[in-house]
Amino acid sequence: MILETAIMGFGSKSENYEQRRYAILVIDMQNDFIKGKLKCERANRIIPNIKILLDTARQKLIPIFYCIDEHLPIDTYEMNLWGPHAMKHTEGAKIINELKPSDSDYIITKRTYSAFDGTGLDSALKETYNSKGTDALILTGIHTNICVRHTSYDAFVRGFELIVPKDGVEAFTEEEHNSGLEYIRRIYGSKITSINDIISSW
Repeated sequence: MILETAIMGFGSKSENYEQRRYAILVIDMQNDFIKGKLKCERANRIIPNIKILLDTARQKLIPIFYCIDEHLPIDTYEMNLWGPHAMKHTEGAKIINELKPSDSDYIITKRTYSAFDGTGLDSALKETYNSKGTDALILTGIHTNICVRHTSYDAFVRGFELIVPKDGVEAFTEEEHNSGLEYIRRIYGSKITSINDIISSW
């Protein structure tokens, strides 16, 4: 299921996972970020972990949202900083083969750091679970201190409970990865955990 964009421009809650209505966000696991123009060498270590999480989630009928960049040349706010990357209709914008979506997964295209900014993600999350809506988001992908962090903010102000597996997100450096995790934990009340702990709790 593809939702196109059109834009310009746990803290302390109950530890009972069973009562939550989860969704998983897979952020920017695309060719340009894993093996292309903005290659992040460290991202390779999280691919098998995310795959295990997604395979288990599909068995549990937990919705999965691939949140991916699809830039246009007019996106100068990022082009000037990072150079052209994940351009719409290019090989670099495609999701890596190792994490290929299934027909039941959602694809959310974005043109900024946050997966919520000008996209249909919020509306799509509200339609999950027979329109009861998702209430807990598990964030995976890259980069911990950029797109994961900015998406976390928008999820936080919308009232979602946040769960970030430290072995399911990455950044260019260890310092950036750890600082991103600490910021998300301290400022947004996210639970920082592991993919194994999440799966074991289902």
